[in-house]
Amino acid sequence: MKNFFYLEGAYLMIGLFALLITLYVSTRPFMSKGALKKGIFWVSLVIAVMVGTHYFITTKRMKQVRVAFEKDLPILCESRASRIVSQTVIVQKSKSWTLQEDNFISPYYTRPFFTARCIVK
Repeated sequence: MKNFFYLEGAYLMIGLFALLITLYVSTRPFMSKGALKKGIFWVSLVIAVMVGTHYFITTKRMKQVRVAFEKDLPILCESRASRIVSQTVIVQKSKSWTLQEDNFISPYYTRPFFTARCIVK
């Protein structure tokens, strides 16, 4: 859970925006009396399920990447530093990469690569 707000922060903000829209629409005079409770409940439920599912899938992939790194398998990481050339970097333990917490670090790259943005090749 230490990375929950880091991984899901943007989706939580989008969900909050959707809840505010639901609150505004469900309090209009043309809506029925129970629209506010029903609307907030169902939109909150959908957002919670979607954010929870995304978090579960992302953390599962992060675990797979860590295991593959320990087995010295090639891992593809998204490089946002340069969009002109290759957008992926191949990370491998035998190529002087290290794993510090959830970041891949190499002496040949100036920035770390977060494991949530990587997949096993």
